Amino acid sequence: MTESKAHSIGSYRRVAAAVDAVCAVAADFDATDLDEVVLAISAERRRPIEIASAQLGPGVCGQRRSYPDRDVIVLAQSLPSREHTLAHELGHIVFDHPGEAATEVVLEASDDLIAYMLSQRAHQKAVDLGDDEQCEWEAETFASMLMTRLRVFHSRGAGVSVLRFDEALG
Repeated sequence: MTESKAHSIGSYRRVAAAVDAVCAVAADFDATDLDEVVLAISAERRRPIEIASAQLGPGVCGQRRSYPDRDVIVLAQSLPSREHTLAHELGHIVFDHPGEAATEVVLEASDDLIAYMLSQRAHQKAVDLGDDEQCEWEAETFASMLMTRLRVFHSRGAGVSVLRFDEALG
């Protein structure tokens, strides 16, 4: 097995394990939608996570801001998918990714970054390009997996009982 493929498998497992852990916390707190999941993670970590809305730079959908006493997820005022962006930024918090200064984040939200976020080859780029790209891949994959899990248990009935059932099945 190549080093890249082994890294790929390990990265997917890391993200899947994080989604499982977040869903377990959600079940413990009876959280059935994403905003409640954010509150549950905040309570579990004993560190507030606030959600705010702001006018962000072109191409910037959200930011995670870390302060000594709290984390703030800032969402752009007009988003095509608020939940996905919120889940993505929550992923950065769950993985404790290092942040960047807000001005740097705004300046680096280029067409290339947006294309990267949508690319089916995002993970390989992350492996090839290093830590920053890996952090974005993890947060994006976390968001997709978490949103899928939330949709599945909402479509099957009582959210928390489905989470517990899924947990029991592994």
